[in-house]
Amino acid sequence: MALQELTYQDVAEHNTKKDLYCVIHDKVYDITKFVDEHPGGEEVLLDVAGQDSTEAFEDVGHSDEARETLEQLLVGTLKRNPGDPKPKTPQPGAVSPAANNQSAGLGSALYFVILIGGAAAYYAYQYLQQQQTAQQA
Repeated sequence: MALQELTYQDVAEHNTKKDLYCVIHDKVYDITKFVDEHPGGEEVLLDVAGQDSTEAFEDVGHSDEARETLEQLLVGTLKRNPGDPKPKTPQPGAVSPAANNQSAGLGSALYFVILIGGAAAYYAYQYLQQQQTAQQA
């Protein structure tokens, strides 16, 4: 499929959950199919619907997998017209924050610890109940 050349006005018309475009690095993406799958929830995408989402996308620090998924949703390039908003340029020497991947597995580990702790408490309670019943008999 050939890429379209879209203006900001064209992109701005696609700003609902059922029809959602956004611009990232002057490329236009149709993210309608991805709204329900987005890990950050649909609200995050609807906040930038029909707009230049470059800053929001980069501020989060998306993974390589997210960037690959994004490329599959590419529909065109942005045609800038006079009066269109200019993209924000990074300050010289500014470094974008790196993604915090160190705590990515913390949620799963926490659930695992809680599950093991709950099982241990259950078996300890059962053991104490048996001991108490044996002493009364």
